[in-house]
Amino acid sequence: MSYPIVVLISGSGSNLQALIDQSLQGLLNIKICAVISNKAEAYGLERAKLAGIPTHTLNHKSFDSREEFDTELQALIDQYQPKLVVLAGFMRILTETFAKHFEGRMLNIHPSLLPKYKGLNTHQRAIDANEKEHGVSVHFVSPELDAGAVILQASTVIAQEETAETLASKVHCLEHIIYPLAVKWFSEERLTFHDGKAFFDKNALPESGILYNEALT
Repeated sequence: MSYPIVVLISGSGSNLQALIDQSLQGLLNIKICAVISNKAEAYGLERAKLAGIPTHTLNHKSFDSREEFDTELQALIDQYQPKLVVLAGFMRILTETFAKHFEGRMLNIHPSLLPKYKGLNTHQRAIDANEKEHGVSVHFVSPELDAGAVILQASTVIAQEETAETLASKVHCLEHIIYPLAVKWFSEERLTFHDGKAFFDKNALPESGILYNEALT
């Protein structure tokens, strides 16, 4: 039986596409039950429709508060009874109640080597700080922004002539490799969450999680 997940997006949905592609290739035993976006114009909704996946738009601007939006979003997700919720470029700060409801079964991907550079504009910030490398992290979602237990990271060298745009492109390529891998581990119950910590094959992971290499795939 395929592992049921729900994906939340706000934009182009390239990580969603990576999940769809690997599922169709038989590399991921998942069923994407629904794709939900807070923006009707998100191209990721078209990707989902092309793959025959149910879609929903829930405009956060239609709600009086963050709490009201998250309550409605939570109810919508729960209708599908997913075992995992995947944030794939979902550009919303989540309330504590929402984060706790899905604790241990909600993943996010962030374009930095956490705990460095939480928040926005990570690529330019890494360049401005003269970092030698930059990358991406998959982590469990916690009430604190970009602070949940890190599962998996991948890094790339920052070249001398690097711009935020070229660095973002390199990081995107890494995202499309490690996010499906983390979802695969979770669906196989190799990846678990207990007491605020991530575990892989029942071993607690370090603060920076697992560093990706090709042998992991």
